[in-house]
Amino acid sequence: MRLFRVLRSTVVLFWLCGALAISTVALGIQALTLSAQVATLSASAAASAVKHRKEVAQAVSKAKAKARLRRMIVAVPVLGGAAAIAFEAQDYEAWQAANPDRAFSDYSCDVAAQSAEVVDDVLQDLPEQVRPSRDMVLRQLPDCDSPA
Repeated sequence: MRLFRVLRSTVVLFWLCGALAISTVALGIQALTLSAQVATLSASAAASAVKHRKEVAQAVSKAKAKARLRRMIVAVPVLGGAAAIAFEAQDYEAWQAANPDRAFSDYSCDVAAQSAEVVDDVLQDLPEQVRPSRDMVLRQLPDCDSPA
């Protein structure tokens, strides 16, 4: 009987040791797999961030070039007036497509509000000899009772 207990205890201990060893190996493999996944995801996130940064920089430079070209075209006396009207018409049509239930007066108020926000930056970029006063520019903007 005593021999049977010792044998049973020995079998249980070997079984426990085997189960613990197998669990340890399985968890080690799982940890390595998860570490590899984390490394792969980190690398793809970094690559995506670099790609996104390049796309944003390209979009910003394209917008700057477009604005520069508009300024150059508007500077030509006769062509400039027509170009300014055409550019404004394009902007209004794009705004109208995004806001079909709003009127031209709403567009004017939106443009006035946006212009009032950036007037200081624009005036700062002008040479001092031709820079109008801030108040004179703001007086040219339409009066709106409530911002849209």
